[in-house]
Amino acid sequence: MPAPLLTAQDATGHVHLVIGSNPLANARCSKSLEVGATVVVLAQSQAEVHYALQKKVNEGKIDLKCRAFEDSDLTTLGREEVDRVVDSVFVTIGKKALLSTHISTLCRRLRIPVNVADAPNLCTFTLLSTHSDGPLHIGITTSGKGCKLASRIRREVATSLPPHFGDAIERLGTMRRRIWEEDHRQHDLVDVGLDQSDDDDAPSQRATFNQLVKDTDQHAAKTRRIRWLSQICEYWPLRRLASITETDIDAVLQAYSTTSSEVDPSRALEASNGFGRSKPRIILAGSGPGSPHLLTIATHRAIQTASIILADKLVPEGVMDLIPRRTPVHIARKFPGNADAAQQELLELGLDALEKGMVVLRLKQGDPYIYGRGGEEYDFFRKNGFTPIVLPGITSSLSAPVFAAIPPTHRSVADQVLICTGTGRKGAAPIPPPYVKTQTVVFLMALHRLSALVRSLTGTKDTGPSSEVELSVLPWPRETPCAVLERASCPDQRIIRTTLEHVVAAVEEEGSRPPGLLVVGKSCEALMNTGGSRWVVEEGFKVFDDFMDESSGSLSALMGDA
Repeated sequence: MPAPLLTAQDATGHVHLVIGSNPLANARCSKSLEVGATVVVLAQSQAEVHYALQKKVNEGKIDLKCRAFEDSDLTTLGREEVDRVVDSVFVTIGKKALLSTHISTLCRRLRIPVNVADAPNLCTFTLLSTHSDGPLHIGITTSGKGCKLASRIRREVATSLPPHFGDAIERLGTMRRRIWEEDHRQHDLVDVGLDQSDDDDAPSQRATFNQLVKDTDQHAAKTRRIRWLSQICEYWPLRRLASITETDIDAVLQAYSTTSSEVDPSRALEASNGFGRSKPRIILAGSGPGSPHLLTIATHRAIQTASIILADKLVPEGVMDLIPRRTPVHIARKFPGNADAAQQELLELGLDALEKGMVVLRLKQGDPYIYGRGGEEYDFFRKNGFTPIVLPGITSSLSAPVFAAIPPTHRSVADQVLICTGTGRKGAAPIPPPYVKTQTVVFLMALHRLSALVRSLTGTKDTGPSSEVELSVLPWPRETPCAVLERASCPDQRIIRTTLEHVVAAVEEEGSRPPGLLVVGKSCEALMNTGGSRWVVEEGFKVFDDFMDESSGSLSALMGDA
């Protein structure tokens, strides 16, 4: 059975016809009134009217007609602008009543949305269990299979969100509107929308979400700030997004000009607190691929004791949630084309905090020394008199394949592993590795330029007017198995299994879910394959479900903290 189309409908001024006068009819009336609809209730003249429903009648909130249903009611009780046809019908008299089936049939014929209590087969729509917080609306449905369960799931989802998150969404919306209007006025932008992926129903980011913005790309430079806003909405933990204030918005608008990628590094530290540390320390620590369960004990301890934390934007939310509320956090304001300026800002903030006697934790995704600029940061702080402590992390380049059932080495299949970057300095394309039949290659930071990378690997020349793609000395066969691994070890992990021939089309069709990496080589099909399909998509991460349950206690308890 196909999934239903879930929509958010503006029902202001609509006419909802409710059949019945029982407690469920009262609940349907309450929901309709809540969304601004006009309610007409039909009840048998001898039927008992629920007391709360009668109260609404006495208050003039609903129109109660004590008579039997007539077929003409569907086309005479509605709004004048739609020729008196009612907008929706709610039948609450039970699925066994013949009248319920009759009304459902009439409504389907007239294309009137109809809901019949406890009869999914007679419904053309169902009501969701909803949570509303300002502009945020969340709906859960079990398609009539477990209404009480839907309510519980809705509560679980709602309580997992930061308090007053709707206010934060309102502020972010204001920020987005201000950026768009200012950029529109300054650059006379006509064809640039509010965002590159502005629809609520967008399943993923576009494949070009992390595409590099070069100084020569004037059109992209004009929308630099709106791109940055998209990046923080994608990467920042929800708790951090919820804490955004009007002051933060003003600071961001001033710090990022629309014509320059430079960021003022002199911005004051956020809520600095040194806790009287007598000995300043700088710690470079890797946070692993995604799941907080994959943190080292040393890094977890550093998170709990740091005076201030300077985090990469890719550090996953589960890890960020472990940071004590008292600890100020600065998240790297990086987006493609602004990496160097944002990196310098972090270094200046860290040095400023060290000079104030603080313990600084530079929290990085994966491992600090695997394409994490950890060596550069070590050198910077050492030259300024502070030798860092470096704590390793589990790198996604080796752990993500594990979670995708891809053994980077496998007897008689792969006897060597190569870790590469897909993007060199200043966005330059790196030299592609030659084809080695028994080699597994892991490409980090490559999905935003996947098409060019695949062309360089397979030796396919670019047909465009200019090309920066350097072809592999020994091209890879287009049928070589590969896999795109995104958000490894996170609940929304996704795996796309395919080949070099189809991987570009797969990512363009399925969208992007950063951060991600590309694994290429025959090891990709050592344990799993596509079964003859061009590509196969696997959603979710459940590796820890069997032993990381509630009986195991919290992560803090496992780490030894109360």
